[in-house]
Amino acid sequence: MGRKKPVIVLAISGASGSLYGKEIFEALFSVGIEIHLIITDTATKIMKDEISLDLSFFSKPGVICHDNHRFDVPVASGSFLTSGMVIAPCSMGCLGRIASGVSSDLLTRVADVHLKEGRKLILLPRETPLSAIHLENMFKLSRAGATIMPPMPPHTSRPASVADMAKIMASRVLDQLGIENDLSPRYEGAQRA
Repeated sequence: MGRKKPVIVLAISGASGSLYGKEIFEALFSVGIEIHLIITDTATKIMKDEISLDLSFFSKPGVICHDNHRFDVPVASGSFLTSGMVIAPCSMGCLGRIASGVSSDLLTRVADVHLKEGRKLILLPRETPLSAIHLENMFKLSRAGATIMPPMPPHTSRPASVADMAKIMASRVLDQLGIENDLSPRYEGAQRA
């Protein structure tokens, strides 16, 4: 029996920075990952405002889009095997609910499943400045096994645009998932004249 391709849950919550979710989606799709997508209602509105993107963009062969209001789907169960989950961007409200174990929608339920099953959970929190509550919630999730990746792209690769910075973050997320990629240049040390 052949090895099944990796399965990743990608969630886009209602925070500024929807470009990160789009870039990660495109990167995962381009390497043939099975994507289970969850997009909140607020994220749908923000994507339209920020990057003129609507849900039809994500309607691609092999992409499974889930209604964030339903819990009766396989991805909500610990018995549904995945290689990890990414929430990009992750609003502080979403992060707080996950940190508190409050599964108020499919996104937070699936994140809770990833924590309880010890699977990879990567959050790209979007807010600044950070309050003590935000920092405590991130620390709590980090101790619980989540990877906290605020979208702070390195400038050593000299990104020329916001899109370049989003690609760099997508590359770093794929690195965390163990997925080979060449989305952005790798650091090769200081260039001497």
